Amino acid sequence: MKRTLASALCLAFLASAPALAQAPKQAVASPALKAEFDGFIAKFRAAVKANDSAAVAGMTRLPFMEDKTYSDAAKFRAKAYPEFFTAKNRACIQRAKAIYDRDGDKNDTYHIACSESIFTFNRTPAGFLFTDIGVND
Repeated sequence: MKRTLASALCLAFLASAPALAQAPKQAVASPALKAEFDGFIAKFRAAVKANDSAAVAGMTRLPFMEDKTYSDAAKFRAKAYPEFFTAKNRACIQRAKAIYDRDGDKNDTYHIACSESIFTFNRTPAGFLFTDIGVND
């Protein structure tokens, strides 16, 4: 009898296990943070649409990705901008939805995924800046 009861409880637990396993909770930006990012991304998208590398460099944390190759605005404009802001990526940035995330260090971040690339925007003491581009795998 004890074995049957234990087996039944075990089966009941196993059957309910998928319901107990929940997906990680998606971070949600506060309305004020969202409004701040919305203002930034509108300006960023306008600069990208105009293909204005100087304006984009002005909204980028330099040295870009902490790489000395892109240490200042002139180097960013000459090397990083043509490499990362292709016509395809510029068009994608105009239409793709920015996704909010908050990392373990409580940094507020938005990402825009464009085919092979993910554009990252972090909130800094100076406001939001374009901070990184990574591979979308």
